[in-house]
Amino acid sequence: MSNTDDVAERAVQVFDDVIASAPTLRQRPGQRLMAAEVAATFAPVTLGQTEEGATAQRRLAIIQAGTGVGKSLAYLAPALVVAQARQTRVLVSTATVALQEQLVQQDLPALAQRLPFAFRWALAKGRGRYVCRLKLERWLSEPDAELPALDDEAVAAPAASSAERQAWLRARAHDLAHGRWDGDRDSLAEPPEAAWWAAIAAEAASCTARHCPLYGDCAYYQQRKQLVGAQLIVVNHDLLLSTLGSRQLPELDQCLLVLDEAHHLPAIALEQFGRRCGLTRLAWVDQLASRMLKAAQEVETDAVAEVPAAAAHLRQALQAAAREAVQAWGARLRDDAAATPAPLRIRLPRGEIPAAFVEPLQRAVAAAGVLIDAVRAVGVALRCALRERPQQAQRLSQLYAQLGTLAPRLEAAHDTARWLLHTAEPGQPPLAKWFTLHAAADGVRVMAHASPIQPAALLRTQLWRQVRGAVLTSATLAGGGRFDFFLREAGLADDADVRTVLAPSPFDYARQGRLVLAAVAADPRALDAYHEAVQAALQRDLPAVRHGALVLFTSRSHLQRAAAQLPPALRACVLVQGELPRARLLARHRERVAAGEPSILFGLQSFGEGLDLPGDLCADLFITKLPFAPPDDPVGEARAEWLRSLGRDPFLELVVPATTIRLLQWVGRAIRTEDDRARIVCYDPRLTRTGYGRLILQALPPFTQTTTVADEEAPCRPSLTRAVA
Repeated sequence: MSNTDDVAERAVQVFDDVIASAPTLRQRPGQRLMAAEVAATFAPVTLGQTEEGATAQRRLAIIQAGTGVGKSLAYLAPALVVAQARQTRVLVSTATVALQEQLVQQDLPALAQRLPFAFRWALAKGRGRYVCRLKLERWLSEPDAELPALDDEAVAAPAASSAERQAWLRARAHDLAHGRWDGDRDSLAEPPEAAWWAAIAAEAASCTARHCPLYGDCAYYQQRKQLVGAQLIVVNHDLLLSTLGSRQLPELDQCLLVLDEAHHLPAIALEQFGRRCGLTRLAWVDQLASRMLKAAQEVETDAVAEVPAAAAHLRQALQAAAREAVQAWGARLRDDAAATPAPLRIRLPRGEIPAAFVEPLQRAVAAAGVLIDAVRAVGVALRCALRERPQQAQRLSQLYAQLGTLAPRLEAAHDTARWLLHTAEPGQPPLAKWFTLHAAADGVRVMAHASPIQPAALLRTQLWRQVRGAVLTSATLAGGGRFDFFLREAGLADDADVRTVLAPSPFDYARQGRLVLAAVAADPRALDAYHEAVQAALQRDLPAVRHGALVLFTSRSHLQRAAAQLPPALRACVLVQGELPRARLLARHRERVAAGEPSILFGLQSFGEGLDLPGDLCADLFITKLPFAPPDDPVGEARAEWLRSLGRDPFLELVVPATTIRLLQWVGRAIRTEDDRARIVCYDPRLTRTGYGRLILQALPPFTQTTTVADEEAPCRPSLTRAVA
C-alpha cells in the first residue's frame, strides 16, 4: 500500500472514531461516503513546487451532500488528518456568515475534543469588517466633518444628526478602550449606520500597516496574527476571490481547499470582478486632489504637478457622461417614478456603448490614469517619510489614510470607464454594460456599470489554475442527479482532474415530507391577478398552522402586500422579514413555537437558504412562486442575449437549472433532521402544467405528493391540512 493510501485510510479511520466517540452522532452512509472521497481527493495531491520535469498531482471533488448528511464533519475530520500528515493547512471557504460562525463556534470546537491530535483554527474576514482606530480618532476630532458619500445608487436615508453620529463614535471608542468591543463590526449589538461604518472601516488603500502609530492595537492585524499558527482557516468566497495572489491567505497550491456552499461561487465571482462608479456627486474628486496636494507638500514631491488639471478633466468628463445618460433616459425615469420610486436600469444591448458616451469616457480614462499615477507616487513618498520620520507617524498616517480612503473610487472610475469602452473580440462574449438612474432630492443620480457575463472563464483563470487539491460541496450542485450546469458555471466542465459524487441524504423524504401541489388558477405572468390568488390561498390555508411555518416570496412588494391584507387575528401570528433584525425575529419565532403558539415567518430569498428551523419550527412551508431570478438582472439579460445570438436557448440552459437549485434550497428548509415531519405547499401552477416545471419537480426530493385542484369558484374552501389529511 502506498503512503498516499495510508494517509487516506487513516483519515477515514479517524472519521469513524469521531463518529463512534460521540453519543449524539450516528452512522450515515452518505456522510461516510463523503468523508472517504475527501480523504481520497486530498491525500495524493502535490503541494508546493515540483521538481523539474515532474507533473503535479491535482484533484478536485464535486460532492453534492444532501440535507442531513452532516457535510461539515465529513470534510473537516479527514481534511485535518491529511493536512497533519502532509504538514500543510486547510482553507475552508463558505458563502454565508452564518456557516462561518457555525464552523468556528460549534463544529470545530466539538471536533477538537475528539481528534487524536491538537489543532488550531481561525476565522479570516476582510478588512472592511474591522474598525480603523486611526480613522475613528480622526472623526472624533472633527465632529463637523462631512461623512464620505455612499454609492449614488443607494436611496438616501433620513440623515442622522452630527450629535447622534458623534455619540455613536464615542461609544465605540469607549468600548474599544475598555475591552468591551474587539473592533469587529459583526460583534456589535446592532448593525451600524452604513455611512458611519464606512467612515471608520479599515481599508487596504488607507492602511500604513506597521508604520501606523496604532498598529499594535489594530483589530484587523490582531486577527491576522491568529492566522499565522492556524492549521485550519475559515474564510468566505468573497475574501477568497478578492485576495487571490495577495498572500493574505495561504497559497492555494500549498494548502487543501474546501468550498462549502459552493453553488454560490459562480455568482460571487461575477460580483467580485464587476465594476461600477458614480457619475454624479463628484465632490470626492476635488477632495482627492486637495489631499494629494497637501500630502505632496508634506513630503516635498513634485509628482502632483498635473493633479489640479487632471481632477478638473475627470470631473468634467464624468459629468458629461452623466448628462448624456439623463438626456437619453431622464424622461423615462420621470415617467417610471410616477408609478414607483425604484431606480431605472438601462442595459446596453450587445454591450455597445452609444456614440455620445465615447468621447467623455475616453477623457475620463485618461484623466483618471494621470491621477492614479500621482496617488501612487505620493503614497510611496508618504511611506518613505514614515520610515524616515517615525516621530511624525500620527500626522503622516492620517494623510495616507485620507488619501487612501478616496483612492478606490478613483480606480473604480478608471476601470468602469475603460470597461464601458471595451469591445469584445469576435466570438467572445461581450461585457454586460448598464446605467442606473435614480431620482433624488438633489437631482438625478447616475451610476455606470460593467461586468463579465460568464463566471466560468474568470474562475478558470483566476482560481483553478492555482489549486492543487479542492473539495466543492453543497446540498444543491446537481439537478436530477446531473452536475452539468454547475460544472459549466464553475469553469470545471472540461477539467480532467474533477470527480463528481452524490452523497445521499439520510432522510426518508416520502415518509417525512408531503409536497402539496396546490396550484392557484391565475397565471403567474399576470402579476396582480396571481398575487391576489396567492393571497386568497394563504388566507385560506394559514389558519390551519398549529406550530411554526415559513412562507417564501420572490418579491418584497408581494410579501408586504400579502402581510397587509391578512385579517388582524392572523396577522398577529405573522413575523415579517425586515420588521425586526433577523436574530430577534427568529428568536421570537422560536419563543412562540416553544410556547405552543402558531408562528408564521414571511421571508424572501435570504430566508430560503441557510435558515435552520428543525422540528416544529418549520412544520409547514409555503412557496408562493417558483424562485426564478429577477427578470431585470442586467448580467443575466446580457448573457441570455449572447446565447440567443449563438442559436442557444438561455431559458433551458441557464434559467431552469438555476431555478431548480434555488427551489431545492427552499424545500430544504422543511426537513432538517431524521425526526422532522413537514408539509410543503407550492401555489405556482407552472410546476405541474409546463414541461420545464415538470423537470424541476422531478429534481426535488421524493416527497409524497398530493395534488389539489385550483377552484376559482370556491376560494374559501377548508384548509389544506384538513383537505389532504
